[in-house]
Amino acid sequence: MHRAPRRHIVFIVASVAFILLLIYTQAPAVGTSDDYTLRYVKHNGGVCNCDNSTTERYPVLSYEPVPPPTRRNLPRIQHRFSRNTKPQEARRDAVKRAFLRCWSAYRERAWLSDELLPLAGHSRDHFGGWAATLVDTLDTLWIMGLKEQYWEAVEVAVTIDFTMPAADDMTISVFETTIRYLGGLLAAYDLCGDPRLLDKAAELGGVLYGAFDTPNRMPVSYWDMNAATNGHQQFASPQALVADIGSLTLEFTRLSQLTKDPKYYDAISRIMAAFAEQQNATSVPGMWPYMVNANRMDFHSGSTFPIGAMADSLYEYLPKMALLLHGSSLYEGMYRKAADAIVEHALFRPMVPDDADILMAGKVHADTEQARLDPSVEHLGCFAGGMLALGGRLLESTAHVDIGRRLAEGCVWAYEASPLGIMPEDFTVVACANQSACVWNESLWREDMRERDPKAYTALGAAPNQNAVSDEMKLPVGLTSITNTHYILRPEAIESVFILYRITGDTALQDAAWRMFESIQNATRTEIANAALSDVTDMAAPKMDEMESFWLAETLKYFYLVFSEPDLISLDEYVLNTEAHPLRRPRRGFWGWG
Repeated sequence: MHRAPRRHIVFIVASVAFILLLIYTQAPAVGTSDDYTLRYVKHNGGVCNCDNSTTERYPVLSYEPVPPPTRRNLPRIQHRFSRNTKPQEARRDAVKRAFLRCWSAYRERAWLSDELLPLAGHSRDHFGGWAATLVDTLDTLWIMGLKEQYWEAVEVAVTIDFTMPAADDMTISVFETTIRYLGGLLAAYDLCGDPRLLDKAAELGGVLYGAFDTPNRMPVSYWDMNAATNGHQQFASPQALVADIGSLTLEFTRLSQLTKDPKYYDAISRIMAAFAEQQNATSVPGMWPYMVNANRMDFHSGSTFPIGAMADSLYEYLPKMALLLHGSSLYEGMYRKAADAIVEHALFRPMVPDDADILMAGKVHADTEQARLDPSVEHLGCFAGGMLALGGRLLESTAHVDIGRRLAEGCVWAYEASPLGIMPEDFTVVACANQSACVWNESLWREDMRERDPKAYTALGAAPNQNAVSDEMKLPVGLTSITNTHYILRPEAIESVFILYRITGDTALQDAAWRMFESIQNATRTEIANAALSDVTDMAAPKMDEMESFWLAETLKYFYLVFSEPDLISLDEYVLNTEAHPLRRPRRGFWGWG
């Protein structure tokens, strides 16, 4: 038998190995969204194929590309579940039935409108009139295995004309449109790979890109599409909420990754460069005030620093961008500074009757020389538990994972302390002097209550006992006031419970989630669907005729996932935007990491 010389054998083996490696790292698996992306880029030339007829006043001459990763490997996010981990089928199916009931009501009574009114049974257009609930809910339908309903909705979604709002008001929120519509389309594409969804996402991205046509390329937060189309000059707002302009990163980056068009990443990179440059120049270094002057590029002046409303997703997106980019020194550095400042200034241990070792998130005011904590707690702030746990995994900080867990447990405590088992929108508590020693003091609780609401407290008499205060004022023991009694079907608490369960594997969190779900169902169910509550302390209080799209897109999705198999939307494969839309984390080797 003829034998090739040794050097030839080595060359042949090396060549075959190289070819196999090239195939493995460059060719995505058949049937994944990456496979369709290859076809999309080849067909469309790697740029947005939408008709953008408006000439830009301030065109960008050179785009910053999506950066390569700064890490070779990222830490594992999810707990290593046993192969025998089974879904909690009865609980999961109960959530699915609740979802189907609401989806069917929307399908019958509000189809193609933004939202269903769950009391009147009518509809309203609140977010451009592009069928917000339909687009926002696409990936929930897929995740729950409702493929017939999913494909019916897709056939409608791909026909939406995003160049013209269907609603009368031509002004849209760029933030809401990005997280609900663009995020919804991208996630649906990442799950099923239908190229029509990516085409539609690119069309919407091209429309939204018009909001960046300002002298300093900062976006207009509330954008008048008609004025822009007619050539009116645009300027970024001198009073921009940081969540509005700092929470476009995930969706625009994923759109650039998928279409190979760098302009979307370039657009958000300018915003985040300004945030990064001024992060340590604020009155609370590491955090940003909730409102900034985007017109003058002043991102540091201001004295109020919440992590809930108006600021939340700015912080949430920092570690998630590091995951989506497979490592980023910029975003990891920004997150590390922000997380350290939040832990130091915004988190506290509340004084509660059972002395529970929990944490809550308040607001920080820097209107004096020293930053001071305001123990005003928001349901919106409950996202922080999941954020710190996720960021703790990313940065390999067990301390931050533990802090995240205690924050999530603080929100669970607020749910279970409420008369209806549902946390109110906003409330106050007594903040303990330190987190290690925190013993219940009824006198201190009463005193704080008297300062928060002296009229209601005085009406109870000179010396009310603890139970009388709670019953008369409908105030859970431990809370000193409820500044907003609403519950609008928000997802933030169950979001953190879901993330902490996936990170720790602790089934006690599933039990807590089930109690939350039952309480919400009992209190919000209507003859048609589910409605927001006007008062979480009173079952007899009238419901509000509202069912925002995030009830189906986020809240019920998180409940379903917490009871499902751990590999369904694994946190090691997907990063979820602030509307719970799972965006696929690019695999190594695919199109230069993206």
